[in-house]
Amino acid sequence: MNLAIRDIGYHRGRFILTSIGLGLLLGVVMSMGGIYRGLFADALAVLDATKADIWVVQQDTNGPFAESSRIPEDIRYRIAAVPGVAQASPLSFQTIQIERMGKPFRFFLIGFDLNGFGGPPAIVAGRGIRQKHYEMVVGRGMNMALGEKIHLGLHDYTVVGITGKIVSSGGDPAAYVSLADAQEIQFKKDNDAIRNDRERTGARVAGMHTLSPPQARLLQGDISGITESTHTVNAVVTKLAPGADLGEVKQRIGRWNHFRAISGEEQTKILTKGMIEKARMQLGLFRVILLVISAVIIALIVYTSTLDKIRTIATLKLIGAQNRVIVGMILQQSLLMGGIAYGIGYVLILLTYEKFPRRIVLEPGDLQGLFVVVIAICTISSFVGIRKALRVEPAEALGG
Repeated sequence: MNLAIRDIGYHRGRFILTSIGLGLLLGVVMSMGGIYRGLFADALAVLDATKADIWVVQQDTNGPFAESSRIPEDIRYRIAAVPGVAQASPLSFQTIQIERMGKPFRFFLIGFDLNGFGGPPAIVAGRGIRQKHYEMVVGRGMNMALGEKIHLGLHDYTVVGITGKIVSSGGDPAAYVSLADAQEIQFKKDNDAIRNDRERTGARVAGMHTLSPPQARLLQGDISGITESTHTVNAVVTKLAPGADLGEVKQRIGRWNHFRAISGEEQTKILTKGMIEKARMQLGLFRVILLVISAVIIALIVYTSTLDKIRTIATLKLIGAQNRVIVGMILQQSLLMGGIAYGIGYVLILLTYEKFPRRIVLEPGDLQGLFVVVIAICTISSFVGIRKALRVEPAEALGG
């Protein structure tokens, strides 16, 4: 006869409710670990999808994700001419928030060269972008249908394809358009703004008394052409030729072209060690706090359960039961409660993790490690009840 199972049968309701409550708590612990892993997955989603060896950004910046970076689009040709570079492609990034169906709609827009790389990694529905203008591919997280139109900047864009769960480092779902469209959305001004800028520029040029009227008109046209140009990108990504030395190529780009060249590994460190470091530490702290709370709850439950069985334990000692029988009963109950609670939390997180607003990544190693921690917590927490049980005198069984 198993005394632990027999005793649980007498207090079935309390044991089940306690296990469910503890299971919910462990489910939160599992979700914290999944969110922690999800932060890394989100931060590196665009980086991994691009598969670039080097990111060329504005000099003295950590762009394009951690800092603002703007470089001329035609710099791609100078980068492509660097020895060791097999391919260079410009990319544009911007975060957009608009109103959609009466609600704020926020997403991360990526502009890429249709003849280069850095576009959507895989199309799960529809097709890729074929025309230079007014077509877009959206991530699944945007919940948009094929053929749906969305107004960005001065034009409407039609969804022609759906890609996987690509998000920005902040967790916003990503969408792809051609580089020309992305530049127009980001930099092109409406007609009223253009007229205002031209009048402002004209007034400033007219105030230069050293210029003749023809020179003033010519200078005004040159300035307007420069300020209204949209040929700017946030980064140029490159792929190296087979056998090329990464460090040497980076030095060439920095020395002769006066831009910063960041390797894929360095970009990973910038994203994970800089942008999400505080969030990572906060999640880790919450996880530790929840585990400590779980240990305290288990210890209190085991202790109160032992107090309820004082006379039973005294009777067992009176009839000659060895201490190992009593210790085994308390330890088995504690481990059984922890195992059932872990199972409840595991099933709960499996059923709900895809519905979280942020990505949840459940690593088998993390779940296995948590199970070991739960078993250790149950074992250590049971010592409180065991210590109390071993101090019970057999004579207490005869008390009133």
